[in-house]
Formats: sequence, C-alpha cells, structure tokens
Amino acid sequence: MITKKAVQRVPKPVVLIAEELSPATLDALGPDFEVRHCDGANRAELLAALGAGVDAILIRSATKMDAEAIGEAKGLKVIARAGVGLDNVDIPAATAAGVMVVNAPTSNIVSAAELAIGLLLATARHISPAHAALRNGKWARAKFTGAELFEKTLGIVGFGRIGQLVASRMQAFGMNVIAYDPYMQPARAAQLGVHLVDLDELLAKSDFITIHLPKTKETANLIGVEALKKVKPSVRIINAARGGVLDEAALFDAITEGRVAGAGLDVFATEPCTDSPLFALDHVVATPHLGASTDEAQERAGIAVAVSVRKALAGELVPDAVNVKGGLIHEDVRPALSLVEKLAGVLVGLAGGIPVSIGVEVHGEIAAHDCSVLATSALKGALGSLGAEDVTYVNAPNIAQERGLSSTVSADEISPDHRNLVRVVGAFADGVNITISGTLMGIRQVQKIVEIDEYDLDLVPSENMIFLRYLDIPGVVGIVGNTLGKSSINIAGMQVARNHLGGEALMVLTVDSSVESDVLEELTRETGAKLVRSVTLGG
Repeated sequence: MITKKAVQRVPKPVVLIAEELSPATLDALGPDFEVRHCDGANRAELLAALGAGVDAILIRSATKMDAEAIGEAKGLKVIARAGVGLDNVDIPAATAAGVMVVNAPTSNIVSAAELAIGLLLATARHISPAHAALRNGKWARAKFTGAELFEKTLGIVGFGRIGQLVASRMQAFGMNVIAYDPYMQPARAAQLGVHLVDLDELLAKSDFITIHLPKTKETANLIGVEALKKVKPSVRIINAARGGVLDEAALFDAITEGRVAGAGLDVFATEPCTDSPLFALDHVVATPHLGASTDEAQERAGIAVAVSVRKALAGELVPDAVNVKGGLIHEDVRPALSLVEKLAGVLVGLAGGIPVSIGVEVHGEIAAHDCSVLATSALKGALGSLGAEDVTYVNAPNIAQERGLSSTVSADEISPDHRNLVRVVGAFADGVNITISGTLMGIRQVQKIVEIDEYDLDLVPSENMIFLRYLDIPGVVGIVGNTLGKSSINIAGMQVARNHLGGEALMVLTVDSSVESDVLEELTRETGAKLVRSVTLGG
C-alpha cells in the first residue's frame, strides 16, 4: 500500500496592520503574508497582538512603538510607518533590538506643497473669514479686499523637494520666486528659475513667505521676533512644514500690531492645538496639520511601506530604511559605512556649507570589494550634517542631486600606514578642498579620524566636537578650557596638531554637550583663531 507523504507547510511571515490603511496597501503586500489587524491606539490590544508573534507591523501616527512595545514583539523585524514623521517610534530602541524602521518620506510632498499653496491663496483673498461672514448672513465685500499674486515676490524658506514644488507652481501664477537655503547650490536653484538670497534679504523683499524647513535646533523660532521686524507690513506668511520654526507668539504680536498682514498655518509648536490666540484673528487661516491628509498621499505611503516590508523580509535592499542599511554589502565594507558618514559630516561642519562634490578614496584590503555604496554614505553623512530630514541610503542621492551635490568612489588596495584607510575629499565652489581621513582599528573596528588636511590626528569621532585652527602660540589651550568651563561645557578629550613649530595648529575637542553660537564667538574673540567650528554628528 502506497501512502502519501505529509507535506510540511512553511508558515507565512506575519504582518500586523495596526491602523486603517488604504486597500492598495494590502494589494502591494500580496499573498505571501499572514495579515492580522489590531487597534494600535488601544495599548492592551497592541501589546497582546505583538506578543502573539509578528514579523512586521504597519502603523500611522496613532500607534506608539516605544521600547515596551518593541520589547513585547520578540520576533519583530520591521516597523513600517505609512507616512513621514517618526515621532511615535523609538528608533534607538528599535535599532538596539535589531528592528528595521522604514517610512515613506516622499509620499506626501505633493499634498504638502498643494496645501501650502491653498493656504497662501486663502490668506491672500481672505477666503476663510469671508466664508464665515457669509454663513453668518454678512455680505462684507469691502472688508475682505485681498491681494493678487501676479508679479509679487514669493520667498521660500527652505528650498528642498516641497519648496521646489511650490516654486514651480507659483511661477505659473506669474510670481517672482526667491529662496533661502544655505545648503543649496546657487546654480541648481538658477536651473529652476529661482534666485538664492540670504534670510534678511528674503524677509525684506517678499510679499509672501512660505516655510519648508524641518524643526531642528538651528531652525527653532527661525522666523521669530527679530525676523518679523524685517518684513513688509503687507507680507503674508505660510507655515505648512513643522511647528516651532515660526514663533507663534511673535507672529500674533506682529499681526495685531499691523506689521504682518496675515498668515496661513497648518502646523503648531504643540499639537493638537485648539486654543491658540491666532485662531481669533481674521487675518489667520488655520488647518489641523492636514499636509499629508489626502487619499493620494495615504495611498502612496501605504504602497511604499508595503513594498519596503516585502523587501525587508526577503533580505533585499530596503527603500527608505531609517536605521538599518540593507542590500548586498560585503561584511568587510559594512563597518566603513558609518565611518564615511561621520567623516562627511565633519567635512561639511568644518566648511560651514555644502560642497559641490565629495570624493571617497578607499585604500587597503576593503578596496578589493565593491565599495560603491560608500558614495551614498558620504551623501547621507553630508546631508545629515546640513540638517536634511529623514535621509536614507535610498533617498540620499535624489536629495543630493536637488542640492547640486555629487559623490564618487575610487579604490586602491595599497595603504602604506593602515590596514584600511578611507579618505573623504570635499570640493567647494570657491575652489577650496577639505580632506578628512579615517580608519577602523582593531578587532572591534573602532572608528578613528587620522588626518584633517595636513594635520595628523588619532581621534574617535564624537557626537559633539569643536575644531579650532589658530596660530601656534602659548596659552591657547588654557583660554579654550577656561571659556568652555565658564559655559559649563565639559571637555571629554582634546588633541592638538600643528604643521610646524610656530606655524598653524589645529585643536579638536570632544565635549559632552552641544555648543551654542555665542560660545563659539567668544572662543574666536579670545583665541584669535581663524576658524572655530562646532560639529554635531548623529549616532
């Protein structure tokens, strides 16, 4: 008698969908997964679902994937956020647990640009208060006389992807577009028909201002009390980017005092926001953070993260991976990814601006392998140091292209002084080149910066560093220590290198906290240094 051999079924990977997503998301996932659902906003239900064993979870903004939730999901491999913001994901905890975090950073750029334009138009023509008046039985035409956009000047603060979309659309309205973005190449802006200016010039010339910047330490309250003293009284200001870049209290004062004509706001420093004094002003049009709230943006986001989940669980290069590098990268090359990112970050921080190109030179044993990914590492590190938001190994080349930045890799298996050496060379528009070299030491692959231009060093890159280039005379070390001590900045380490006795010296300090601009100004004043820079690196 012949018996059939039992066929052992391999269980499908489990994907947990914790919030409502578009039907296209499920279509993009395909049939190869077991799909489960839960209410991610219900904490007990979420933890129970995670504890039952899942390979990936798809969320939006209501599901909090903190350390507790990540710890509950022992087999979790991917957290996929169908959108841009990752405030509800504990990325360090995910990284420590080996969980990949992905998002969809380009899913909402068209929707965000269109909302900014909608707010601009609504503000120019008083659409919201005129509508409210009509609903209340008032035919108040004279009260709501507006302004045309034709031949007016639009100032765009932050000329990245969304700012560029706004520019192209508003040029069709016959507007003259200027932009402020210290990390954009003027030639690239000129190709788009936009003239780059400094912030003060933009504030003084603009009839309309729209903000498209991430919220960082550098951009917090960038458009604040002092900035609002420099604008035309007829200016209208739009913020559909991030709350806190525009100082809401200063804006209220400027509008009520007649120094600003109006504002369109979609984002606020604290959200949800329902009681701002700005909401009582007829000159303000406000929406509850609707930048990504379109069917199209949500569908794009869902499809993008579904594709990322498929790739991640298949072991492929993952689009939009925030914390984990994917793809077929040789194990000997992988430790150099982070090193090159940091070298490029230091390079940009030292220069105080964006290079035209970055060359990565690889020397030693790892040069025998494919090191082309290091070109992207350099872009990612440079853009991160410039304050670009949500830069990944997939989107870094596109973001860099928008800013007029390119990178290349060359390899040479000969390395006289180190087993492996990576040199990052930045070429700048003014003809200046900056060179930074690093290596990986010992079995633990400890990262070291070993050279900056002609100065030899032996420095572990740190999150917060200070660089001074000055005349090599006695007393400078003491001045630096005293100045930082007065500001309660603790020095973790210090190195001094010089090109020759009595010549120029380079001092590098690693410190325990970030350094404010006033401290750098005091260091410059007290030491007479020709260059003083603070550099902050991620991770």
